[in-house]
Amino acid sequence: MSLLTFPVARALAPQLETAERELAQITEALTTVTEAGEPGLLDRLTKLAAEIESFEAKHHFRFSAARAYYALVQQRIQQLREVRIPAIQTFQEFTELRLAPAMATCTTTATRLEALSTRVARATGLLSTRVDITREQQSIQVLESMNRRADLQLRLQQTVEGLSVAAITYYIVGLIGYFSRGLKTAGIPADPDIVMAASIPFVILFVVLATRRIHRTIHKATGQPH
Repeated sequence: MSLLTFPVARALAPQLETAERELAQITEALTTVTEAGEPGLLDRLTKLAAEIESFEAKHHFRFSAARAYYALVQQRIQQLREVRIPAIQTFQEFTELRLAPAMATCTTTATRLEALSTRVARATGLLSTRVDITREQQSIQVLESMNRRADLQLRLQQTVEGLSVAAITYYIVGLIGYFSRGLKTAGIPADPDIVMAASIPFVILFVVLATRRIHRTIHKATGQPH
């Protein structure tokens, strides 16, 4: 029953060797991989991890059973309480010579499999961390780009508002000019040019204050800071 695991261990050894070479190549590539190569490397590592987990799922019970049966064999031999007869090999020696090397192979294979699983998990964690850092840097760049666009839009908005103030002032002063000409025609002494020139500062101040009031009203309604 113990030796049932030996063929499994022998068959698994070349596959573990191939997986170890693949892991070594991936680990070496981790030091030089670019952002564009990270997804492909992560895909290779994920496939390798899945393969190792498949090996463990299939053979873990078999290796555990081999250890248990081997311990049982040793226990039963001890219970025989053999007495050495000169020139005759004991049953314990006969059994150990034939069973111990096979069990050592099984134990070594199981240890390699567990160690390989641990190394793959560690490499996966390192690569995942690197991918996360790369994504965070890309997110920061996107946010910085959005911030620059928002700042540019704010500058454009302020420029447009300045032009709007000038346009509104022009139209209001024009209305005041028409009004003053009407007064002059009605016999009220009023020079339209002087009235228009004198009204410009007051009109600009009125338009600016009105614009700021509109801003405060919008900010208050949206809950944004002034």
